[in-house]
Amino acid sequence: MSEAATADLKAPPKVSGEKPGVGHMEEFGVNFARFLMRCNAECGELAEYNMGGQQTVLMSGPDAQEAFFKTLDSKLSRAAAYQAMVPVFGEGVIFDAPPDRMKTQLKIQVDALRYQNMKAYASVIAQEVQDWVAEWGDEGEMDFLDEFIQLTLNTACHCLLGADFRYKMTDEFKSLYHDLERGLQAIAFVDPYLQQPIFEARDKARARLQELISGIIAERRANKDTVYGDALETFMSGTYADGSYLSDNEVTGLVIATMFAGHHTSSGTAAWTAVELARNPKATEEVLAEVNALYANGGELTMETLRDLPLLERFIEEVLRIHPPLVLLMRRVIEDVEYKGTLIEAGKTVAISTYGSHRNTDYFPDPEVFDLHRAKPDTLWAYIPFGGGPHKCAGNAFALMQLKSIFAALLPRYEFELVDPPQSYVDDLSAMVLKPGSPCRLRYRRRK
Repeated sequence: MSEAATADLKAPPKVSGEKPGVGHMEEFGVNFARFLMRCNAECGELAEYNMGGQQTVLMSGPDAQEAFFKTLDSKLSRAAAYQAMVPVFGEGVIFDAPPDRMKTQLKIQVDALRYQNMKAYASVIAQEVQDWVAEWGDEGEMDFLDEFIQLTLNTACHCLLGADFRYKMTDEFKSLYHDLERGLQAIAFVDPYLQQPIFEARDKARARLQELISGIIAERRANKDTVYGDALETFMSGTYADGSYLSDNEVTGLVIATMFAGHHTSSGTAAWTAVELARNPKATEEVLAEVNALYANGGELTMETLRDLPLLERFIEEVLRIHPPLVLLMRRVIEDVEYKGTLIEAGKTVAISTYGSHRNTDYFPDPEVFDLHRAKPDTLWAYIPFGGGPHKCAGNAFALMQLKSIFAALLPRYEFELVDPPQSYVDDLSAMVLKPGSPCRLRYRRRK
C-alpha cells in the first residue's frame, strides 16, 4: 500500500502488560489460550501483542477471521509464519519449499486422502479397536490419553502408510514421533533453532524417522507390482511439473505432515471425547442408541454407514468446539493489510484463536457447557476447529472419520466413568496442540 493510502489508517490497539525484552511471552507461556481471550476482551477485533520482539495482531470474531482465511498467501503467508515446522517436516518440504513445489506437495497430500483410499479406512480402524480392547477384560482403569496416543498412531499408520509400515512399528517409532511433537512448544515459533534439548531431540528424531521410512520406500520400490492403495504409495508416485518424483526426504516430510494431520490432533480429541462421554451420560445414551441401531440393522462400519451417525458426529463436533486441537493459527504479513480502517503492517504476524472463537457468547451461549443439540452458528467463520477457506486442514475429513470409527466400534462394547473429580479434567496448554492434562484416568466396564 502507498504512503498516501495508509496515512489515514490507525494502528491496532495494543495489549497491556508488555514487559521489557520479552513482551507478553511470559503470560503467553503460562496459558496462551486464556491470554488470547484477554487480548480480545481488552482490545476487541484487533489486538496487538509482543512475542519477544515479534509484533503479533490477534484477529477475533467472524468478520476478522473470514478476512484472515480469505486473504491471499501473497499478503498473509502461512509458510513464513510456520517456520517452526521446517525442522519437523524437513528442508524443502511444504513451508520450506518454493511456492510452486509447496503447491504440488500439498496437492499430493490431498490426493493421498481422497475418497477412494478412505473407503477402506473405517473397517481398518474398527479392526484396530477390536485388537486394542482384546486384553481389556470386563472392567479396569487406565490413562486414556496415553492409550489414545498409541491407538491413533496405530490407526493413522495403518490407514495412511499401509500394513507393512504399521506392523513394523516399534516403541522406537512412538518415541521418535513424541520427540517431534515436543519440538513444537511455544518457543519454537519464536526461534526453532535455539540450542535447546527439545530441539536437539527433535532433529535426531527427524533424521532417524527418515532412515526408517526410507527403508520402507526401498522395499516397495523392489516390489513394483504390488498395489497398496495408501498415502505412502501416493507420495511415492507423485511428480512435479517437470516429471521428477519426490525425494526420500520429501516423501518422509509428507509422511510426517500427514501423520500430524491424521494423528497429532486426533489423539487429544479422542481422549476428550471419552471424557465427555463419561461426563455427559444423557447425551451418551442418545449416541449409543444411534450406534446400536446401526448394528441392529445389520450394518457394518464403512464410509457410507458412518454417515448414518449424525448424533455421534454432533457429539464429536461439540468436543472440537470446547477443546479445539489447534488453538492458534498464524500468518506472516508480507504486504501491508487494511482491515476496517486499521493498518496491519508488513513484517508483523496475524493470528486467530479457535479456543476464543468457540467461546464467543454471541454465537455459543453458555460456551463452557457441553450441549449435544447446540444450534450451529449462522456464519461459517465462528466454528473453525480445522481452520477455513482455501487452506482448511487437508486432514479434517480423515480425522473426523477416524474419530467416528473409533467410537462407533468402542461405545457398544464399553461404558466409561471418571476416576477423578470432574473439574480435574482440564486442557493441557503447555504445547500448541491441545489435549487433556495427564493423567486422564477413566474407568471402563463392559456393557451387558
